[in-house]
Amino acid sequence: MEGLKLPYSLHGSHGGKSLVSFPTSTLVSRFQPKCNPPLSTGCRDYAGFIIRTLALIYPSRLPSKNSYLKGARELHFATRTSIQPTTEELVEDKSKDLATSGDSIRRRFLDFYASRGHKVLPSASLVPDDPTVLLTIAGMLQFKPIFLGRYLYLVPREVPCATTSQRCIRTNDVENVGRTARHHTFFEMLGNFSFGDYFKKEAIKWAWELTTSEFGLPANRLWVSVYEDDDEAFAIWHDQVGVPAERIKRMGEEDNFWTSGVTGPCGPCSEIYYDFYPERGHSDADLGDDIRFIEFYNLVFMQYNKRDDGSLEPLKQKNIDTGLGLERLARILQKVPNNYETDLIYPIIEKASELANVSYAFADDPTKLKLKIIGDHMRAIVYLLSDGVVPSNIGRGYVVRRLIRRAVRTGRKMELHLAYRAKMPFFCMTRTGFPVEITMEVADERGVSIDMKGFDVEMENQRRQSQAAHNAVKLSVGNGADLTENVPDTEFLGYDTLSTRAVVEGLLVNGNPVIQVSEGSEVEVLLNRTPFYAESGGQIGDHGLLFIPEAGNQQKAVIEIKDVQKSLGNIFVHKGTIMEGTIEVGKEVEAAVDANLRHRAKVHHTATHLLQAALKKVIGPETSQAGSLVAFDRLRFDFNFHRPLVDNELMEIEQLINRWIGDATLLQTKVMPLHDAKRAGAIAMFGEKYGEQVRVVEVPGVSMELCGGTHVINTSEIRGFKIISEQGIASGIRRIEAVAGEAFIEYVNARDSYMKQLCSTLKVKAEEVPVGASEKVRVLVECMDDIDADSLKSAAEYLVDALQDPAAVILGSCPGEGKVSLVAAFTPGVVDLGIQAGKFIGPIAKLCGGGGGGRPNFAQAGGRKPENLLSALEKARTELVSILSEKAS
Repeated sequence: MEGLKLPYSLHGSHGGKSLVSFPTSTLVSRFQPKCNPPLSTGCRDYAGFIIRTLALIYPSRLPSKNSYLKGARELHFATRTSIQPTTEELVEDKSKDLATSGDSIRRRFLDFYASRGHKVLPSASLVPDDPTVLLTIAGMLQFKPIFLGRYLYLVPREVPCATTSQRCIRTNDVENVGRTARHHTFFEMLGNFSFGDYFKKEAIKWAWELTTSEFGLPANRLWVSVYEDDDEAFAIWHDQVGVPAERIKRMGEEDNFWTSGVTGPCGPCSEIYYDFYPERGHSDADLGDDIRFIEFYNLVFMQYNKRDDGSLEPLKQKNIDTGLGLERLARILQKVPNNYETDLIYPIIEKASELANVSYAFADDPTKLKLKIIGDHMRAIVYLLSDGVVPSNIGRGYVVRRLIRRAVRTGRKMELHLAYRAKMPFFCMTRTGFPVEITMEVADERGVSIDMKGFDVEMENQRRQSQAAHNAVKLSVGNGADLTENVPDTEFLGYDTLSTRAVVEGLLVNGNPVIQVSEGSEVEVLLNRTPFYAESGGQIGDHGLLFIPEAGNQQKAVIEIKDVQKSLGNIFVHKGTIMEGTIEVGKEVEAAVDANLRHRAKVHHTATHLLQAALKKVIGPETSQAGSLVAFDRLRFDFNFHRPLVDNELMEIEQLINRWIGDATLLQTKVMPLHDAKRAGAIAMFGEKYGEQVRVVEVPGVSMELCGGTHVINTSEIRGFKIISEQGIASGIRRIEAVAGEAFIEYVNARDSYMKQLCSTLKVKAEEVPVGASEKVRVLVECMDDIDADSLKSAAEYLVDALQDPAAVILGSCPGEGKVSLVAAFTPGVVDLGIQAGKFIGPIAKLCGGGGGGRPNFAQAGGRKPENLLSALEKARTELVSILSEKAS
């Protein structure tokens, strides 16, 4: 939607100018001019409304010459015939509304606290410095280090109190956008903060003064909540401020007690509510009633430190953290029915209405919902883009892409573009991940119609097939579904023990339930409890044994378990082979996890957490996890980043992780409510679904993540960490493979053995291996990530010229999914030694599932197995150095 502008720029608090251009008129478009019959020119009656055209000029906010509004704009206003103010009322309302604009509220709030000694600080970016969160979600986020006692990370201690207007993004309630009066993805939080300066008395009195005197809200419409045990706050509100006791509600810990986590700074809250219907009285008033009340100001009194045992001790430095929702206060002051109809959002809605050729005033509820979604999402999208968040398929980039898609999809529903009707392959969406809305757009550009009804039918079929396949892999094939209805969830004991007695609840062979299985059969075993970890969170399932010891008339049985998966809720499926004896439903077995393999997995899982923390520290907090594998022999970590990591960065990451390992830090693992974990700063995997209770794994001072995996007790158990590869696997996605613990020792020993063999073959010292015995021959073998074949060719030509004769260059890349490109460039001096590029590159390409050839001095090749590229290049390096050393000696 061209010409959009976020109305009322954030000026000083947000860095100056508006982000994009958008014509004004919203506030005045709400004025309700009187037009009595007989209708004068420019007025007409329509379905009980009066429509009047006014020409208004705003010299200070005239749009550019490219805008559809030039100098003056005709504004159409709709009012109920039953509420028609006089001309004098129109002028009065106009000045009042402009005084309560979003800009005015923001400025007046900041000025109010600046006059009371607060330092006015700018809004932090939506991309936070805090690596524990994806986006800036609260006004206090930039002050979190201060509240936690780490002053050196942010504002000097000489700033005793501050005030801000903070841009925030939250998408956890995105489905409620437009459906309620107050939910948004983007919002501004006005806040005043004290760092050991003032406390409850001043915070409460100033909040009341701001609300009633500065903004003029009627005292009889204001209610207050306090924490149930906070008698001090109650007394200040009642005895000193004068709020009647019947309008002060005591509320429990869930509503009115803030914590930074299971331990650490915490304290009671007090909130101010606006009452839209004071005539309903005080009896049985429920502050949770969103229709009657709106909470717009929250005061947090950070006065305790929560200890490990749950006890509270007073903080030496007591802090104040407040938040006033700008959109909510604007709704109240501008006297509109919801936040969307304030001047902060409505201009966007108005423009969307114009493009869709509809009137918001006359629109039905479904249409208004769509317009609200567009208004909210466009606002969020512009601010995210302005802070450098670009659309991608992971992390915060996925947030903005999702919002763009929802806005576009909603716009199409309103026919902001031509309706798309077309027939398309469902392969594009289900197999390649190409979104249907983009396919529709491309089809329309080419004049192709789309059968969306047919698409919906086929999509539903695909979902069913996918679910059926998923269930078949997990459990529900044959009559397995009937079996699982009678099998309770498996109790997992693996955090505390590696062996336990358990009862066989069910057996399956080829997906079908059976009562008994004998030696030699593949079987899936369901137990009532288990120490085996089932594959999840990137960590593979445990290996081990189920066995029945021989005793009395009981026959011995041994089942080797090679995989454990979760199915249909929380049922663990132990997959294995019966090595000896017979197993039956109802029998008791000993379940024992392979302790060595479990330890290898624990080491790699904790190392993965350290790797993510190191990446955020070295290359920036904007990177985030895009996938992982925690295996017994290695770890794999996928993350979003726009370029390859250079050698110095990889070295710094390794050194940092090995330093943390050497610090011998004890891990802390706790189970807590999800909202507490997020408040504490725990990193959650974007797109993951979490229950109300979550497990938080913390390496104090280094990492805190939501994780259900198994971990070491102390970082020293990891012993050592080594990156073995770093490469691109998709656009904007990098992959690091690494080893730790026993796998690290094995890797180092193996590399040492290879080096000794190579030195023996080449008859050189280890430091001479890269160029062999001849110091005159320069060899370069390198992976160039995902550049295309033409660029790879150009790079090789440039490098071979730069290295000068004699030199040999071998380059490889993965330009796309299932594609490998290779190029070899040899100078005349190398060719004269009897080595030809065309003949040399062919066998290397075969290792990548392809082939190729060319001239003696230059050759290109391709393949279909990107996973083999690194090993193929390593072989090319070894063979090239060996041949050159032999020829040159």
